[in-house]
Amino acid sequence: MKHHQTLLGALTMFTMTLAGFACSRAQAKQAVPEPETQLEVEDTTVPQTVTLAGGCFWCTEAVFARVDGVTDVISGYTGGKVEDANYQRVASGATDHAEAIQVTYDPAVVTYGELLQVFFDVAHDPTQLNRQGADVGRQYRSAIFYANDAEKKVAQAYIDQLNDVKVFDDPIVTTLEPLGAFYPAEKYHQDYVENNPQNPYVRFNALPKLMKLEKRQAEKEAATEAESASSQDAPPAEE
Repeated sequence: MKHHQTLLGALTMFTMTLAGFACSRAQAKQAVPEPETQLEVEDTTVPQTVTLAGGCFWCTEAVFARVDGVTDVISGYTGGKVEDANYQRVASGATDHAEAIQVTYDPAVVTYGELLQVFFDVAHDPTQLNRQGADVGRQYRSAIFYANDAEKKVAQAYIDQLNDVKVFDDPIVTTLEPLGAFYPAEKYHQDYVENNPQNPYVRFNALPKLMKLEKRQAEKEAATEAESASSQDAPPAEE
């Protein structure tokens, strides 16, 4: 997904003001490690999807839309007890749906496990139960909606891994729920951060996450380039 000048300008303008004040960012006390268990994909030429909930979908959509290998992100609702969903019904908390995103990705570029790493490291705070910052209610819960047992197994293993090494001060409360019907949100919710970079909510909650993701991806690219250069400079192995 391409970066847009409006958001890049907003990121620069508000870096000093917002860097330390986003209320719903995960406060990891150490680097969030890569998953030790990865999902096996039989055919990496076939696009894959993952459905995640981590508070307001404006913010999570904005983060994943900028992850290398992600080809599409749709904001919507899932996990509810009734058929069909819209913003007013979900916001009331009566349907038990979560604000969620459905991420389509190229498994040859980014893995399911790497997307979960972004989810826990950048997109939200997985230690907040049924809320993200000032957004309170089950509709803002932290959840991974698995499409099959393999996804569930990898997600559970990763949560156990992060809890075992105590990446966060508090336990992860992310739920694992079977993926049911996913209802795309209203049109004005799609690409909301991209279209509303000056919105105060976006400035306070989304932009710091995008700054963190931008820094994270730059560091990853630099590490990859350094590793490649090192391997090229290494002397040939003796026979």
